[in-house]
Amino acid sequence: MGLFYYIKKYFKMSRRQRKSELKSTLWFMPFWYIVGAVCLSAFTFYLDYVVDISLYLPAAVGFSGQTLQVLLSALVGGVLTLSAFTINSLLVALTTFSGQFSSKMLVNFVSDRATQHVLGIFNGSFIYVLLNFLYVTHEEEEYIVATPVLSILTAITAAVTFIYFINHTTTWMQVHNISFNMNAKSKSVQASLEKELKPYRLEKEVDEESLPFASDGKVLTASQSGYLQVADFSKLIKQANRDNILLQFDVRIGEFVVEGTPMLTYWEYGRAIHPERYIKSVEIGVKQTEIQDLEYGLIKLAEVAIKALGHNDPLTVTNTIHQIADLLKSIGQSTNFSPYLFDQEEELRVILSQKDFRYYLHKGFASIREYANQNSTVMTELLTMVSLLSKTMDEEVHSDLWEFARQTILGFDNYSLYENDCLYILEQLSELAKNTDHEQDYLFLLEYMLQRVSSKSAAEVRSSL
Repeated sequence: MGLFYYIKKYFKMSRRQRKSELKSTLWFMPFWYIVGAVCLSAFTFYLDYVVDISLYLPAAVGFSGQTLQVLLSALVGGVLTLSAFTINSLLVALTTFSGQFSSKMLVNFVSDRATQHVLGIFNGSFIYVLLNFLYVTHEEEEYIVATPVLSILTAITAAVTFIYFINHTTTWMQVHNISFNMNAKSKSVQASLEKELKPYRLEKEVDEESLPFASDGKVLTASQSGYLQVADFSKLIKQANRDNILLQFDVRIGEFVVEGTPMLTYWEYGRAIHPERYIKSVEIGVKQTEIQDLEYGLIKLAEVAIKALGHNDPLTVTNTIHQIADLLKSIGQSTNFSPYLFDQEEELRVILSQKDFRYYLHKGFASIREYANQNSTVMTELLTMVSLLSKTMDEEVHSDLWEFARQTILGFDNYSLYENDCLYILEQLSELAKNTDHEQDYLFLLEYMLQRVSSKSAAEVRSSL
């Protein structure tokens, strides 16, 4: 009953959500390797017992039935031992990721294609050799070629795969690879979302004053509590076109809702609609996913940095801050897009609920700033990345970058700084002020920072700037 419910759950999901869930499981890829192993074993049986390929090959290549059975029994034990070591290495890696970095990273490692292929190869190899062992007899006069040759090659493949998996695990666990892979995953989610919405975003001005009032619309509420995981925008726009309505999201993708929370507001311009058609186009689940949620990637990276702060690991903190800055740059380009989606007739059909760049900047860096507990090294790195972003991003977000830096500096309340720490922070702050045209505000923060050091050090810092 439990297995039936588990399988039925996948058929209820949307295509995109089902694909994401299957990629994050350990059984899906090995299942296909096992199917391939069964087919290969049947083909091997066909070569040896139907075609009798031994008649066309040299006698030195083949084995007698009794000798082959001894060989296969050894191979079964050897492949099973390698599989046990692989599973043990996998568990160690998952425990390390969860304890030292973040439990959210488990899905990243499990869904990695290399990890899934390795497990598939071991499971497939074991099943293949085991099936070959079943139909081999003890007869001395029996002469078999395909079974021993392919079984030995399978065992060699498993041994080489074991070495590859150890190398893959140790490489994946390195700090720079962890943060880079998480950043790359978030960017792929962002690119996929932009590609999905691109046909419905037009270079067309929308007069916001002409939009209907929210109080005049009808509200669709959430049917259950959970996270808004996925919305099928294409289906929603087509349905809104058929019903001639304007649809507005009241919540963002990734946001938590409780049962009865207003989720969609619509305005009718024609006949009455069937609200359940729109409710079915959005997915609500018990966990956050990265299918369409840009914020979730930032949260995962920030959690890695916070865990590293607790373990006194400055290299991991610094590397993660770099990757967050890179991801923020990409998200900043997406937040500039219009929230209005049009149908093929260029009629406004969907209004998205989305946050500005300031919100994502806060989500990415604010928690690290809080848990750093006024650590001057981490603060300097944060300000360095904010200053770097000011050089590469549009002027529209410069005020947000400066405001974040200003709040960070004002957070040094009753905190004494070393002379060099003060100097390095002010250097980055000065560069940021020039890039964002806030030189006057910088002078105030300069005096504020100099109060954190001794009078002698303050004079030296002034002369160095």
